[in-house]
Amino acid sequence: MMVSSPFGGNRAPGNLPRLPTPPTGWPIGSYATYGEAQQAVDFLAESEFSVSDVTIVGVDLMLVERVIGKLSWGRVLGTGAVSGAWFGLFAGLLLGLFVNQGFALQLLTGLVLGVLSGLMFAAIGYSMSRGRRDFSSASQLVAGRYDVLCQPRSAEQGRELLAKLALKPPSANI
Repeated sequence: MMVSSPFGGNRAPGNLPRLPTPPTGWPIGSYATYGEAQQAVDFLAESEFSVSDVTIVGVDLMLVERVIGKLSWGRVLGTGAVSGAWFGLFAGLLLGLFVNQGFALQLLTGLVLGVLSGLMFAAIGYSMSRGRRDFSSASQLVAGRYDVLCQPRSAEQGRELLAKLALKPPSANI
């Protein structure tokens, strides 16, 4: 991901636009999965094709939320304690580096305070949800299909190469 600067021009290094812009080019291939589209671009690169003219575009975007498991007080508090412990150890380490008294004591103090804070914040957050979301999940942005676009100057050559890829037996494409 690239972040634009209010002080720069409208182009980033590599002549990429700084602001979100729709992709340009002619479609030279369409694939059901990102892996297939990536394989097509890899094939173009191996065929000495100028892949700087190519863009992979995800079409028909969907947000997919996969449920990982059920939440319980034990799981919530355990996760909060572990998360707090890591933060506490980090804070204790920093304190131990800058305070001249007992490095181990600073680490232990940070660990204990981190665990307690993690437990407290996890308990408050979970109790405020009142059982409305008693599961954990992971979200992913996926597309219904992936189109490979190419700049017009080399689109025909790209289409011909991808047609050769499509004619190869499936075991040869891996």
